[in-house]
Amino acid sequence: MAGHSKWANIQHRKGRQDAKRGKVFTKLIKEVTVAAKMGGGDPASNPRLRMAIDKARGESMPKDNIENAIKRGTGQLEGVSYEEARYEGYGIGGAAVIVDCLTDNKVRTVADVRHAFSKYGGNLGTDGCVAFQFSHCGQLMFAPGVDEEALMDAALECGAEDVITDDDGSIEVVTSPADFSTVKDALEAAGFKAEFGEVTMKPMNETELTGDDEAKMQRLLDALDSLDDVQEVYTSAVFGD
Repeated sequence: MAGHSKWANIQHRKGRQDAKRGKVFTKLIKEVTVAAKMGGGDPASNPRLRMAIDKARGESMPKDNIENAIKRGTGQLEGVSYEEARYEGYGIGGAAVIVDCLTDNKVRTVADVRHAFSKYGGNLGTDGCVAFQFSHCGQLMFAPGVDEEALMDAALECGAEDVITDDDGSIEVVTSPADFSTVKDALEAAGFKAEFGEVTMKPMNETELTGDDEAKMQRLLDALDSLDDVQEVYTSAVFGD
């Protein structure tokens, strides 16, 4: 990974997410609602709901908000009906971009996403144009300085698919989406708490951007992420040190 630090990129992305906390509760409530609608209101038998609740608790969302979101999803309370929509396209330097949305109006959402791509130098593509460049997986990131051998042994023993040590010393544990929560909990029980973890679309190849291209790409990503219907933005772009 010469030329950029995976750890620095993760910290950069997380910092930008934390700076937009005004939207965080809205996104989390939508995800809890849709997860409950699709898989039922019992987190013990609904892994997606369990992850959504864990994220909401991690952001200190009040318990009542979480419970009401679940009830809206299961039909016990009235609420807006959201559906999932995924849009794919290209950013600066041909970097791949995936935009996952939860929306009550797909016509509005696709218009907003297309406008953001066009305004900031990207192009909205067709379904499937870049998804094949990503792997749907769980990702747990550990800061440089963690005992690599001990973490690797613990991760593989509890069902992780891969353990990757980056040049900067950070360690990435990769899981299947279904095993993410199990592996995360097992590693925490073994004394290894990830600095960052999520089920994500992980790029199989990365597009490194620097200087003006980096700034332009960041503006595109910020524009997409600021849209009300957008839940997650994934990209193959990484930023140089």
